[in-house]
Amino acid sequence: MAANDYYNTTSREDHTQSPQAYHSSYGNPRDATPSLPPYTSRPPSRSHMARPQETSPVSPFEAPFDDHVYPMSHPAPVSRFDSQSTIGADSRYYGQGGGGKPQSTSSFQDDIPLRDHPGVPLPPKDNSTDHVYDAGDPSAPVRRRTNSIEQGTQARGRGMSGLLKRPKKRIAWVTYLLTTAMVAVFIGQIGRNWQLTGSPIMIKPTFNPMIGPSTYVTINMGARYTPCMHNVNGVQNPIVNATHDFSIGFPCPETTRDDLKSKTGSGCDLGDLCGFNFPSEWLPKTDGTGCLNDKPEPNQWFRFILPIFLHAGLIHIGFNMLLQMTLGREMEILIGPIRYFLVYFASGIFGFVLGGNFAAPGIASMGASGALFGVIGLTLLDLLYHWQERPSPMKELGFIMLDIVISLVLGLLPGLDNFSHIGGFLMGVVLGICILRSPAALQKRIGHDPPYKPVSQSKSDDHMTSATLKFAKAPVGFFKGRKPAWWAWWLVRAAALVFVFVVFILLLQNFYVYRNKCSWCKYISCIDIKGWCDIGNLLGNTTETATCSANSTLSGRAMFSY
Repeated sequence: MAANDYYNTTSREDHTQSPQAYHSSYGNPRDATPSLPPYTSRPPSRSHMARPQETSPVSPFEAPFDDHVYPMSHPAPVSRFDSQSTIGADSRYYGQGGGGKPQSTSSFQDDIPLRDHPGVPLPPKDNSTDHVYDAGDPSAPVRRRTNSIEQGTQARGRGMSGLLKRPKKRIAWVTYLLTTAMVAVFIGQIGRNWQLTGSPIMIKPTFNPMIGPSTYVTINMGARYTPCMHNVNGVQNPIVNATHDFSIGFPCPETTRDDLKSKTGSGCDLGDLCGFNFPSEWLPKTDGTGCLNDKPEPNQWFRFILPIFLHAGLIHIGFNMLLQMTLGREMEILIGPIRYFLVYFASGIFGFVLGGNFAAPGIASMGASGALFGVIGLTLLDLLYHWQERPSPMKELGFIMLDIVISLVLGLLPGLDNFSHIGGFLMGVVLGICILRSPAALQKRIGHDPPYKPVSQSKSDDHMTSATLKFAKAPVGFFKGRKPAWWAWWLVRAAALVFVFVVFILLLQNFYVYRNKCSWCKYISCIDIKGWCDIGNLLGNTTETATCSANSTLSGRAMFSY
């Protein structure tokens, strides 16, 4: 089948109409337009090679490499919207060099791909042309045309680089650095335990179910342990006389014996266990003259921070790092590294402070669980803020609540500190109210605080920076024209920030000065069976005397846990 038969099956009926002729020179049209003979599918004979003065029996082209073009000034015959007349009409549309104006009548009827349809408005054209048979106008300015491949390469160069590079996306540097640091510290714990005990994990005097170093090694490396941080009732003021000696002996970090002594059989004091160049004047008196208010007292305050990087074993660090590299990484990408760093460490520290006030003083606490519970609090708050925008909010809420419940139930087992979990979660929620943007419903109502932009388009810290700069440049103008709902929400934010700051100060004051205990709070972190709630309890029934000594009877052996 010929090409014209393919595009227009009805065109064979119209072959008697003559297409527009072409001419051998520019601007010399002939008066008469000879008609073409009927079309034949036989290949044309090229023996006599028709010249421009002669008409071709097959095509208006003389030869494949002919440079002649159609004149612009020749009047167009009655146009047909079919493929038979498109050869002549293309040049009428573009003219010489692509500089001609389009005719008022279109010459296309077929729905041919990659060709303009007469029913669709044509986009503006430049002086370039896509037709190979159009000759360029020597007087027209030459334009360099950038093809689609070059344009795509230039566009990718600004944001992408071919198939080997993807759109820029924020990297969770804080999460990656914290994870790397914690893994490195855990390797150091294993090495330290191997150096002191001859084994990478604790197997004597008891086995560590977390598959990790000895508890006494982790205390020596910075775990939160209350006797290393301030005076403890029963430690600084034991009763010692001719008939009783209730002074507490502390285990050695390298112990593998049931009596908690060193390998040579010698005992260790509090300074040996706490390490970090523990000053001798901080040591409790063992002659019965000690007082709960003795000064100076132990003050290793950094044990509220260092335990975030320590873990009890492979199981402990494995679960924490899994949560940190999934939920934590996504949250950092969402809110930015500055706010994520603030919430992470504030939650971890607040959790250890809360546990130091209400957990048993003989329990060693460590791990990033409190900090990660702060991240869980942020995730829950973000879900509630954008509830209507989530495709399956109930499913997401179910996963979050399941994670919280499982962690809190496990916190009731011996050796786990539920106060760190609870404290970290509360700090995460409160700080989330302060630093996260307003709920979606409130944003629509007050017309401020647009939702988070995609990470690939803008930095999530730009909102905080721009708002701070606006406030610094014009403090009065920043609050001008705000709606009542905006003021109400900012009052809630300010109240939440003040509340958590006051609670934090009160907890520190109680930890170092008042030392008030809650009689029932221990049940938040333990189940009262088989003496689980007495593990790590160093408190006794004491009676202060005029000499500031105390009679002490320990309610249980000092226990150490994770």
